Amino acid sequence: MRYHVILFVAAILLCSSAAAKSKQDSATPASIPAGNQVSANSASECSSDFAALHAARQVVDRDQGAPEAHADPPGASEVKDDPPLSIDLEMDLKLLEQEQMELTRCILGTYAQGLAQDSPGPCSGELLLNFEVRHDGEPERDIPIEQLPGTQAFFYESGMTIDADGAPNAYHPDNTGLDDLANAGTPGRWEGLAKDADGEPYIQGPNDPFPGYYVSATALADRSKPANDPTRYVDASRIPFVVLPGGMARQLGARPGDFAVVFNQRNGRFSYAIFGDIGPYDRIGEGSMALAENLGIRSDARNGGARRGIVYLVFPGSGNGRPRTSEEINAEGQKLVQDWESSILPDACAVQQPARPVEGNQTTN
Repeated sequence: MRYHVILFVAAILLCSSAAAKSKQDSATPASIPAGNQVSANSASECSSDFAALHAARQVVDRDQGAPEAHADPPGASEVKDDPPLSIDLEMDLKLLEQEQMELTRCILGTYAQGLAQDSPGPCSGELLLNFEVRHDGEPERDIPIEQLPGTQAFFYESGMTIDADGAPNAYHPDNTGLDDLANAGTPGRWEGLAKDADGEPYIQGPNDPFPGYYVSATALADRSKPANDPTRYVDASRIPFVVLPGGMARQLGARPGDFAVVFNQRNGRFSYAIFGDIGPYDRIGEGSMALAENLGIRSDARNGGARRGIVYLVFPGSGNGRPRTSEEINAEGQKLVQDWESSILPDACAVQQPARPVEGNQTTN
């Protein structure tokens, strides 16, 4: 599973180095002229690491498929004095992990070098829009939202704020829940709480998971359950999910229930996720407590998160609009990555005409 994600993230990082350029020149992302050979800051630098990873993966696959894991392969004694590869699965898995780390280091090194030189990557992603992040109503910075060649999936890099919405103990009238009650809205304008027809938030009863707490809501919900049922919503403390601005999601064809892959560049950890909630129109880079834990990020909704280095990859149209278990999210996410594996190998970066960027995030939720 990690093998496929490493390749997938490699394509994201190598193709996203044009993002630095697009921050200064958002009119048109750079593209590679037809017939141009990949230059020094390119996937060719990591081709040997790709090959080594592929070979290590084949060895592990052979080990796992062997009828007798501890049987000596024919001619094993003639190869070398070390234990034959096919009978030492543990060692081969360690070698595979080592090759994965070497490739990750190469990819991140090439990516950083490309950013430092402000030059396009080996295969420029198509710039879909520059998302304008605002703070107190004032423009703060732009985050490029890009699309990888050969797919409708879009990706971006930002930090991560922590979302506790959907957790039954997320919010309490006395502000003793997992998250600050201010993040759920204000009286008359509750956004993170389930409400009745009069706009009053539901409070959990004696038979609910956390009596006395508010019922915290998410955009993705099990519509077969009543609005005051805490289990109707996606529990941020248990399910890895991403939060997207509603206007941007609609522009790019994503809807709650679609799948995502999120990668932490600082430690190499990744997690499959689901699009579970809608956030403010002018903020981006948010994930559930469970997603943060998977990525090795402090998951405290009040004080946790990461400032930078998180890559989000979202697959529009991949879901069915319903909540999923963590097992289903992992299975569906892995399938999406594997289905696209053939188009992210180093020689698969094709020349593409850049899409015309959308004029920022003009819509609101």
